[in-house]
Amino acid sequence: MDRTFLRLESTMNLMSGIVVFLLVMLAVGNVLGRKFFNMPVPGYVDWTEQFMAVFAFLGLAYCQREGGHIRMDIVVGKLRHRPLWFAEFLSTLLMLILTTALLYGTFFHFARSFDWGSPLWSRDSSIDIALPLWPAKLVVSFSIGVLWVRLALQLWGFGRALRTNADNPVAVPIIEDPTTQAMHEAEGVGASDG
Repeated sequence: MDRTFLRLESTMNLMSGIVVFLLVMLAVGNVLGRKFFNMPVPGYVDWTEQFMAVFAFLGLAYCQREGGHIRMDIVVGKLRHRPLWFAEFLSTLLMLILTTALLYGTFFHFARSFDWGSPLWSRDSSIDIALPLWPAKLVVSFSIGVLWVRLALQLWGFGRALRTNADNPVAVPIIEDPTTQAMHEAEGVGASDG
């Protein structure tokens, strides 16, 4: 299930990268249009706001799977086996509770913004060119829903590791200590130079 779900997370992460690329192209078009033709992109700020909401949230679950979020491992980094799995289980449970609240809130904001009966199905829009805001709100809510599923999978993985005292549990990120992480990063840089 972890590997199957990774396909969705990877696709969303790729889409996030594409949106960043499109945002850069939009910025280049805006600068060139303003400089050479005295015609900036209409609604540039509105488009940028929509794109930022999309690319900021699409990669959340993938980053969680890879263990890429910023962590404070001063204490947890010293733990091994069951104490480590218990600490990770507890922190994942707390993240899952917080994510549940965020999922409810973001879906509520999407539902408040979406309206079948109005033009473009929107009750609210951006200030400059009146872009409907519901698509970005839906992407945020969907991305947090995918993160919720990832956290539920990790909670199961940490619970299983806690029960079996596994050395290499499945469906959870294995966080490297700073020395090992620096060594892997140095190897990556050395491989690209060679």
